[in-house]
Amino acid sequence: MIETEIIKQNFDRYAEYYDSYSSVQDHCGAKLADMLIYNEFKRIIDVGCGTGNYTRLLRNKFPNAAIKAVDISEKMVDVARRKLSLQKIDIITADAETMSLEEDFDLITSNACFQWFEDLDAALLKYYDGLKAGGVLLFSAFGPETFRQLRDCLSKSYKKDVTISSGNFISKEQIRKILENHFDHVEIKEEKFNEIYDSLWELLSTIKYTGTRGAGLNLEGFGKDRMKDLEKIYAAEFGRIEVTYQIYYCKARKRESA
Repeated sequence: MIETEIIKQNFDRYAEYYDSYSSVQDHCGAKLADMLIYNEFKRIIDVGCGTGNYTRLLRNKFPNAAIKAVDISEKMVDVARRKLSLQKIDIITADAETMSLEEDFDLITSNACFQWFEDLDAALLKYYDGLKAGGVLLFSAFGPETFRQLRDCLSKSYKKDVTISSGNFISKEQIRKILENHFDHVEIKEEKFNEIYDSLWELLSTIKYTGTRGAGLNLEGFGKDRMKDLEKIYAAEFGRIEVTYQIYYCKARKRESA
């Protein structure tokens, strides 16, 4: 089970560092923005807005839309408010998985957030109800193959199966099933690529400061001996420090007659 409070605390703790390590998340946000070819959205909500990088893309693309942005981390929201202070965006702190949507939206969208939800099915049903007829749901989410090399190396180092949060991320098949239960015109695109890091410490710092450790992978518990062992295993297995990122880009529409 994903532990929401721990995830919130991690994002709060490292909010000021997030933008220096969020290149993958920013890549996902740019891909999502490119998928938004319809230009008549009047009411938009960005779910899990973080420090507001994707929210800013939405504002640039839809300058006349009323945009609301929501994040569970008060510290991330503080950064987003500073960054977007002149953009006329309503940015609030709330748990977007459980909060009530008090208005209807043309577009409900989210970048690299939904993998943290405890009950994605229930959340997406709520978002369906919060969309106007013909409205669009668009989001990206990390898949369970994310960080698979790190998971393998950790298991070899500890000589037992090691579970990290990414291994529990929802699969493409599960997402498709949930979406098709509620929405029309479901489209899911998968992207998979490897990122190379100069050192194991750089990789672990990226995971730490972007919150992608979730409720697992206690980085503070890594001593020098463990780090050296992991680096040796990484060198033997892969020849360099790299990890896979598996990303789903999901788009669905609420039927016009709803």
